[in-house]
Parts: sequence; C-alpha cells; structure tokens
Amino acid sequence: MTAPFLGIFAGACLLVAALSPARAQPVQPHPDEDCGEIERNYEMIKADAVSVQINLALFKAADRGCDELAKKLLAAGASLQARDRRGAMPLTHAAREGHVRLVEFLLANGAPIDARNVDGGTALFAAAEGEKHSTVALLLAKGADPNLPGRKGVTPLIAAAFKGNDRIFEQLIAAGAAPDARDETGKSAIIYAAARGFDGIVKRLLDAGINARERYGNELTALMWAAGHDEGVGAAAVERVVDLLLAHGATMNDADNRGRTALMIAAALGDAASVDTLLRHGADRALKDKEGKTALDLAANAAVRAKLAAK
Repeated sequence: MTAPFLGIFAGACLLVAALSPARAQPVQPHPDEDCGEIERNYEMIKADAVSVQINLALFKAADRGCDELAKKLLAAGASLQARDRRGAMPLTHAAREGHVRLVEFLLANGAPIDARNVDGGTALFAAAEGEKHSTVALLLAKGADPNLPGRKGVTPLIAAAFKGNDRIFEQLIAAGAAPDARDETGKSAIIYAAARGFDGIVKRLLDAGINARERYGNELTALMWAAGHDEGVGAAAVERVVDLLLAHGATMNDADNRGRTALMIAAALGDAASVDTLLRHGADRALKDKEGKTALDLAANAAVRAKLAAK
C-alpha cells in the first residue's frame, strides 16, 4: 500500500489529472475561428461533403455555440450521436462550454442526455467540471443523472467539491447526487473539500449525513486531510474546517495506518498555524506513530518545533 501523504499534493494530483486531461481533439476549431468562419468553411465544401465533414462542422458549432449553424447542419444530415475521438457527442461539447441555448436545442432534437464518453463522462459532468452553472441547472432539470462518474470515477459532485463551487454543488445535491460517492482513489467529496479549505462544502456534506470519523485510503480521515491540506490554503480556512469536523464528531487523536495523527501530519507538513490550531483543540503531542516518532520528531521546521515544545 502506498504510504500516506505528508501533504495533499499526491492525492490532489490524481484528481487534477482526472479533471484536466489533454483535450487535443480533431474537432476543435481554431481559437480565433468564430461562427461565421466555421460556416464559411463549411459552405465551401458542403456540395461534396460526406457525413464525417458535416459532423466535424457540428462539433465546431457546438464548441462555439453557433446555434443557427447547428440547426443548418442537422438539417443537412449531421448526427447528434456522432462521437469525437474521446467518445463525446456534440451535446457534451456544447455543455462543456456552457452554451445553454444550444444545449436546450440539441436536447429538444433528441440528443441523448446521459451519453458517456470513453472515460464515462456525460454532458453534465462536462458542465460541472467547466463550472457552467446555468448549463448544469438545465441538464438536471431535463433529467440528467447526477451520479454518473467521469474520469477516474470522479462524479460531478466530487468535481464541484474539488473546485469549491458551492452553487453547482448545491444544484447537484438538490438533484440527488450521492454525497458519499468515492472516486477510483477511494476519496469522496468531503476529502477534497476538507483538504482544499472549502468549509462551506464540508458543512453541507456533514449536514447531509457524512460521518466525520469515516476512514478513507490508508485509514485517513477528513480531519487528517484538512491537517495535510493543499498548498495555498490559508490558516483561517483550515481552522474553520477543523472546527466543523470536530463539532460533527471527528476524533482529534485518531491515527492512520502509520499511526500518525492529524497533529503529526500537520507537523510533518511544516504548517505551524495548523499545528497551533490542532493543539488548541486538544491534540495530544505525546502520541507516537508506529516508528516511535512524536509530532515533535516529525516537525519539518523550527516554527513547528517551537509550537510543539511550548507548554
């Protein structure tokens, strides 16, 4: 089993990779290519165009939100079930870019709402990942399944939690998204929210019934992930998350599979502010991990050692 982190970097990278794959696809228009240019290029070849070329133009129209051109292409024989090389259909392209009117038009004309690409992602996943609030709302209103995962088993809700998007998170929860779903790494929305300092989402998940003492990979808890938070998370955000977790039953001195507590993890990370927060909440500085090391032994810098040595 892989050893637990000293910070969240390793775990976060897994989701960053899941949420940020290479998007190079043959259907992508040039960044400066607008609807007019896409249509002019299509007009030049339409007399002899085959289905692949017509569908290519439809993907470009979906990416740019070219409503009228999309209508013209469908009338010319373009297929709503055409797929790009990653298996995504035109609806997903339009949803990813937040083109609400075009998404609504495609759905009205029979685009399959829950079609999945080769990674499992749907139009809803693409819209949630892209933080397109109105498109998420439309797809949910039209019956999109909020629990179908995309890359690496990441659900739309986990993607929203990772990005700290409260609005989309609430939309998904209201539509029945499972708050306890886990991705392929075994982590759920609360882990990412806690580690990234998104206390509003942590609170919503706890209120939805997530157990603050739940164990995840390597026997880590949400409190331990908060202590080993992502780079750049401020001390105030860490403290708010710690307060919430403890108020909902998290146990300060629980240990992971190496015998390390939240205090030890914060000390090894070198975060003096988080160490101070945990000590004020009653963390036991005398506990030892399975190698016989205390938080002071694991301290990454002088500031942490000073906090731990003070009585």
